[in-house]
Amino acid sequence: MSDQEKSFDYDLIVIGAGAVGENVADYAKKRGVSVAIIESELVGGECSYWACMPSKALLRSGHAIRAARRLAGARDAITGTIDASAVLARRTAFTDQWKDDNQVSWLNTAGIDLIRGHGRIVGPGQVRVAGHTYSARAVAVATGSIPALPPIPGLADASPWGTREATSTDSIPPRLIIIGGGVAGTELAFAFSSLGSHVTMLSRTSLLDREEPFVGVHVAAALADEGVDVQIGVSPALVARDAEGTVTVALDDGAEHEADEVLVATGRRPSTADVGLETIGLIPGAPLAVDDTMLVEGTDWLYAVGDANGRALLTHQGKYQARAAGEAIAARLQGAAVRDEQWGQHVASADHAAVPRVVFSDPEVAAVGLTESGARESGLRTRAVEYDLGWVAGAKLHADHYAGRAKLVIDEDRHVIVGATFVGQDVAELLHSATIAIVGEVSIERLWHAVPAYPTISEVWLRLLEAYGRPR
Repeated sequence: MSDQEKSFDYDLIVIGAGAVGENVADYAKKRGVSVAIIESELVGGECSYWACMPSKALLRSGHAIRAARRLAGARDAITGTIDASAVLARRTAFTDQWKDDNQVSWLNTAGIDLIRGHGRIVGPGQVRVAGHTYSARAVAVATGSIPALPPIPGLADASPWGTREATSTDSIPPRLIIIGGGVAGTELAFAFSSLGSHVTMLSRTSLLDREEPFVGVHVAAALADEGVDVQIGVSPALVARDAEGTVTVALDDGAEHEADEVLVATGRRPSTADVGLETIGLIPGAPLAVDDTMLVEGTDWLYAVGDANGRALLTHQGKYQARAAGEAIAARLQGAAVRDEQWGQHVASADHAAVPRVVFSDPEVAAVGLTESGARESGLRTRAVEYDLGWVAGAKLHADHYAGRAKLVIDEDRHVIVGATFVGQDVAELLHSATIAIVGEVSIERLWHAVPAYPTISEVWLRLLEAYGRPR
């Protein structure tokens, strides 16, 4: 019996109503597919309530104050300190008081059914929630990711903060230890330092070590200037919290640090341990291997989108995958052609070549595509050029002593950019131009005709091209 001859509750069931799941549901629904979405917590997910939005709200006030202090005249107007309670209140406003009424209203308007509860797959096209089994022609897993707690003796018993506890706190600890030198740890070090915490940051490697080497150098120097105690090349050996609540972190070199709270920011893993993967022969807790339409390998009905597939653990990249997956699911269910060629309508090609990423530190870090070392590991014949952003006229207008750097990685055989990195105040808005250049495979020769307005930070594009020279 074909799918068309069977009776189903829905064409598509999406497990997880975060930003990624919402987009899968929305794009499929717009193509005429009947959709239900399952959520055990808040509709809107991690990004809306505990990650992207609240963390950036915590960061923004500190960024604004630092930017003013970098300008003669403006710095003289800064006479007080940040009002931490006002910042926390603004953060809470961004989360809608941790209520999802507006998001639920949007689902209703879009015609997407919401099923509250924990969804578990119990067979092909079968999802059980709160004692009831729902059937669908396709199922999409969009359950996001959860923090990975490192196996440090005593850590689990010390009631550590994860990123959720940090972004939803209603008070600022006088002393905070952060374990981890990645994106979340770096951003939250800036946020809590600006709000009055004495922050100690412990990292086994250089900060943000997946980016170009100069990135960590600039960010570590800025954190030190902020008063953060940045410890590089250290590993916690033991964590303990005493009866008074003080946390002690002992390092492998014998040193000890004390704080009122300890935040663990050592990475995340796909949240797939309890969605019933074992019932269909897949490994619980592992990322789900997918093709570029997000179809899980070995199936013709199951999709995994966003962090659940482990391809690019970034909200915007997950939403990009969701748009492609929603369209692909609808096309398959309706018997339409699926455009799965590179850069086609139904694929997430950018996951492989043009993933944009921003660290909202101060200086900001904005990068897309490959680093120089990554490009070489991929077998490309490349050349890289760099330029000091402090030499750009437009950058000098943003700060009296602007510190930053820009880098392009160029494929020498095709004369196109395959990677770009910018570090400096207000550089995040430079990133989309680089993303377009990479996705569009715009030649270096053609980029010479893309004239940056003067005086803007974007003039760095001209300086990088001059450093590279015209192809001959």
